[in-house]
Amino acid sequence: MSKENPLWGAPRIHGELLMLGIDVSQTTVARYMTRRQGPPSQGWKTFLRNHAAGIASIDLFVVRTISFKLLYGLVVLRHARRRLVTISVTSNPTAEWIAGQVTDAFPLDEAPRQLIRDRDGAYGPAYTHPIRAMGIRDRPTAPRSPWQNGHVERLIGSIRRESLDHLVVFSEAHLRAVLKAYASYYNELRTHLSLDKDAPDFRGTQKIGRIAATPILGGLHHQYVRL
Repeated sequence: MSKENPLWGAPRIHGELLMLGIDVSQTTVARYMTRRQGPPSQGWKTFLRNHAAGIASIDLFVVRTISFKLLYGLVVLRHARRRLVTISVTSNPTAEWIAGQVTDAFPLDEAPRQLIRDRDGAYGPAYTHPIRAMGIRDRPTAPRSPWQNGHVERLIGSIRRESLDHLVVFSEAHLRAVLKAYASYYNELRTHLSLDKDAPDFRGTQKIGRIAATPILGGLHHQYVRL
């Protein structure tokens, strides 16, 4: 796993092994990992633990295509299970478009009580009015305080480190396909430290059968299952 997934650290590999029914310590995993040059990656501190079930975050990020066209990705994240609710792409992120993505992402009976965002100029009255009509409290962060929206900032960092930084985006349709594939991997397969090394959509532990690996995202990551 260490050789096949150079972007993975000991916690991620340990989580995959737990899902396969292999009970070893994370220290043992780290001892036998392939050694690489360079400093270890740094993570964000978690916060907003209280009332996580009723909180979601939203944020935009920029992606440049091979022709230097700017595209914008939008992610909506539920805090409780770190689930990526929706991920969308546009070349013109208007307030109306952002509001439409949020209303499509949440049925009325599943809408979060609070939705955290930054103070990007793309969020205007055309965004806040529909959000409040759904019973969601709009929660902008303080100016120049990305740490106040740390969960979604960390998700965007993961999208870049684990996918976008390793490929060239050709078009809006290409970016949409890449992000759709990453969203499936993130929700269904990727283990998380904050979820006791489970996936947001709950992966069942497998203990019987031969271990097989399936490449994900062009071989950047792999899915490990027992057959």
